[in-house]
Amino acid sequence: MPLPKNSALKDDPRLGAYFAGEDERRAVTRSMFDEAAPGYDNAERITALGSGSWYRREVLQRCGLRPGMHLLDVAAGTGLVTAEGLRLVGPEGRVVALDPSPGMLAELKKKLAVETLVAYAESIPLPEACVDFVSMGYALRHVGDMDLAFAEYFRVLRPGGRACIMEISRPAGRFGRLALRAYIGGVVPLLARLSGRHADVRRLWAYYGDTIEAAIDPAAILAAMRRAGFVEVECAVTFGVFREYVGRKP
Repeated sequence: MPLPKNSALKDDPRLGAYFAGEDERRAVTRSMFDEAAPGYDNAERITALGSGSWYRREVLQRCGLRPGMHLLDVAAGTGLVTAEGLRLVGPEGRVVALDPSPGMLAELKKKLAVETLVAYAESIPLPEACVDFVSMGYALRHVGDMDLAFAEYFRVLRPGGRACIMEISRPAGRFGRLALRAYIGGVVPLLARLSGRHADVRRLWAYYGDTIEAAIDPAAILAAMRRAGFVEVECAVTFGVFREYVGRKP
């Protein structure tokens, strides 16, 4: 099964070494995330590819997550975004963490008492109009079909609900792109080698670097959100690399 036409990964030669089609992509990436799960949090803290808990919390709050809300965190992984969302919604709120990797969710459940679902963004096993806020942290470039994912976000949101997608993107300037490539391709592997306990995440971090290089253009993401039905669609940029896409369901 070929990759969908609106996949961030379609026809990119950098990713041919990992998989050849959508079915293989799902199997390979699930295996990589399952294997990396035990060392993921430590490796993320060293490399800061998720930009830190303060940033994740600030973005969620700025994009409208409030106490008492029902949050769905898609591609939750080990719960780095989920944890900040749980703090913001408080005891009166509800949080569901969704991820296709059982290994990542197993690590999440060691830290957080939230509901979990093993599933993909393109097929969310929840009823219509059941959540107030959908978040996704640094995982859109791993999605096979962006239109299907955004349609699912729109479907499960209540009217007035918001979707917030955090993502790492290629810097606009040539110097910034070279610096990011050097960091992902040189500094990160070096840190992984120096810390033996992170050996299990080396392949995943290399894949991260390749997917950042192959990431979808921001304008295409905004257009896909509008196609799904979202209004007030916007993109904010922090440090020239971290982007937050947000849209509201009418």
